[in-house]
Amino acid sequence: MKSTHLSLIAGALALAAVTGFASLNASDGPVEAGAKPASALPVERSSLVCPAPSTSELAETVYTSFTPAGKGGAQGAAQGTAEGTAELKPALVVLDDDETETDPKKAKKAEEAAKKARAKADKPVLAVKEPGKPVLKEASGSGSPALVGTATGRLAPGWAAQQTTKVTAGGTRGLLGVSCTAPDTNFWFPGVSTARSRQDYIHLTNPDDSAAVADIELFGPKGAVTSEVGDGITVPARSSVALLLSTLTDEAVNDLTAHITTRSGRIGAVVLTAEDGSGSDWLTAAADPAATLVMPGIPADATSVQLVAFAPGDNDADMKIQLMGKNAAFSPAGNDSLHVKSGMTATVDLKDITRGEPGSLRLTPVDKKRGTPIVAALRVVRGTGAKQEIAYIPATGPVGARSSVTDNRAKGSTLSLAAPGATAKVKVTTSAGSGGGEEAVETYTVKADTTIAVTPKPPAGFKGTYALTVETVSGGPVHASRSLVLPEDGVQMFTVQTLPDDGGTVVVPSARQDLSVLDD
Repeated sequence: MKSTHLSLIAGALALAAVTGFASLNASDGPVEAGAKPASALPVERSSLVCPAPSTSELAETVYTSFTPAGKGGAQGAAQGTAEGTAELKPALVVLDDDETETDPKKAKKAEEAAKKARAKADKPVLAVKEPGKPVLKEASGSGSPALVGTATGRLAPGWAAQQTTKVTAGGTRGLLGVSCTAPDTNFWFPGVSTARSRQDYIHLTNPDDSAAVADIELFGPKGAVTSEVGDGITVPARSSVALLLSTLTDEAVNDLTAHITTRSGRIGAVVLTAEDGSGSDWLTAAADPAATLVMPGIPADATSVQLVAFAPGDNDADMKIQLMGKNAAFSPAGNDSLHVKSGMTATVDLKDITRGEPGSLRLTPVDKKRGTPIVAALRVVRGTGAKQEIAYIPATGPVGARSSVTDNRAKGSTLSLAAPGATAKVKVTTSAGSGGGEEAVETYTVKADTTIAVTPKPPAGFKGTYALTVETVSGGPVHASRSLVLPEDGVQMFTVQTLPDDGGTVVVPSARQDLSVLDD
């Protein structure tokens, strides 16, 4: 009996301590009596993974990394957030051989080699030292590895990284840009292909210290595509594997949707596509299935736009297609709707839909009361003939509170902002350059159902590359993307990166004191 009373007293004291701490950290606002509202606090840890850039000896790669100042960044110290680190390191770790070497000399050499390999893998390729200023690293050739990284403390909220690779000749000729992504367990890739004219590689990167196991499903215009080797793919700890999509099936299909899930662990997933005569680029995962989707930032001079969509559920989807242009939204003649059968991939050729003006594609259900979730992406072509170049724009979530994109150059960067619902106001911050300069801030108003294309002004005293941070100030949701153009021998090489919410804050529920839980 005595120990029971002591346990109850200890529990009450512990609960009081917890609720007291929550009360000190909760924000003000009208709530139920005795309760405190949830608080949006900066995250204290972020993870990113980047695929191996290229297998071409002609590849020239620029890595950039950046943590925005502001929410959780420069204000982090004031909020009690620790200084922290933000580092990207090589993914591949060379481990000791399982077999025991009997020759003492060979064993010593093997041990020394393994020690050097581990030391090299543990050395950061890129490390952010302070929020508000990007860092840059250049690499050349085919030996650059995939990267895994973690940011902590005040460098964690909004941490972003990008790798941009330029290949001037060969089968992977083009500008390949990809924002490094957070590891996850579920990915959708509408727009992949096993056609003979395509070389699509799925890159799976595991940032953790234990192996991950992934499954890959493929869906074409007729439904699921038979694959006997897409199940149970092991991705070793802190390693990256690249799988040629056409080796997973005997069927050559022009337009597919790939669905990647993990049985155990978490991974980063992205697809490298190379198309004969049209260039190459990265295809990142599309937003989760939804009844309404937005693909922002189709270039004004796009010569061909192809929409690829997939309905993962049990119901067919009938979608209304609209281009949000400079002044209004309209449905393209002859392609105002799309029927997507359940479990099947559908495509539509929208040709040169933008007609000289930048735009964004919006998909909404024909019957708003019976919207069916789908996933979608765009394949965009600029130029014609031998001067073609491709890029991809997957459906993406809104900017939300904030989003950043790195590796913007003195010329060639364009920021696209689309407001699919209500008019919105956004703040765009141009960071200091990686080699010097001062940040600048501009505010833009995006009218409902329209897209605006902004050419950022490089920061004063700019050197190197800079980052762009977009924040929603008021109004409806805004979807954004950044295109980067680096011309080469008359080819308008380009790549497009979307800007979904950076997840820099997390809602922490507050507790309230309720000793009634101690009643019998």
